[in-house]
Amino acid sequence: MEGGSLISELFLERLNYCIYVVLLLIGLWAMLAKRNLVKKLIGMSIFQTAIILFYVSIAVKKDATIPIYLAEHDPHGSHSKVVTEQNATGKQDTYHPVELKPETVKGYANPLPHVLMLTAIVVGVATLGLALALTQRIYQGYGTIEEDELLDKLDRADERASQSPIVKEKRNAQRRKSTQRAKAKAATGSVTESNPAAKPSSVTKGKKKAQPKKSPSKSSATKAKPKPKS
Repeated sequence: MEGGSLISELFLERLNYCIYVVLLLIGLWAMLAKRNLVKKLIGMSIFQTAIILFYVSIAVKKDATIPIYLAEHDPHGSHSKVVTEQNATGKQDTYHPVELKPETVKGYANPLPHVLMLTAIVVGVATLGLALALTQRIYQGYGTIEEDELLDKLDRADERASQSPIVKEKRNAQRRKSTQRAKAKAATGSVTESNPAAKPSSVTKGKKKAQPKKSPSKSSATKAKPKPKS
C-alpha cells in the first residue's frame, strides 16, 4: 500500500512536476547534443520554459487570494483607529498596523516567484532575439550554422593569423619568384612559337663559322709548279 500511495502521489498529484522535469531534460539534451545552432536555441527555449513553469507551480496555493490586503486585514483601515490622549484633546488621530496571524497569511499567494518569472520571460525573449541575430550574422559570414564546420573554419583562420611575419615574408618571396619564373617561361615559349625557323638558321651559321679552313695539299702544290725547260 505504501508503494502504491507513493506512485499515486508522484504521477497523479505531482504529475506537473514530472512533465517539467521531462521538458527540462529535452531542452538540455538539445543544447548539448545538437550541432545546428538553431536547434540549440530551440532547446534553450524549452529549457527556460520548463524552469518558469516549475517556479510558477511552486507558488500555487489552494484557496488562496491575490497578495492584496482584504478589507478586514487592512492595516490602515478604520477598524484599527485608536484614540490616544492627544486625540482626546481633538488634535491628532493615530493608526496602528494590524499584525496578521500565520493562519491569515496562508490565505494569500506569494507574489515573489511570479514577479521573478515575469522578469525571466522578458530576459529570455531578449536573449533569444540576440541569439537569432548572431546566428544570422554567422551564416552570412561563414556560410553555415553547423558547429563542426564552423570550428574547422575558425581553426584554419587561427592558423593563418598565428603565423609569424618572417614566415609570411619568406612565403610571399617564394611565391613571387615562382610567378616570375612562370612568366619568363611563358614569354620564351611564345617567342619560339612565333619564329620557328629563326633558331635553326642561326645554329647552322654558327656551325659554318666554327669549321677550320683546309690547308692546301702537296699534290695540288706540285701540280701548280711549272716544269723546267729542257
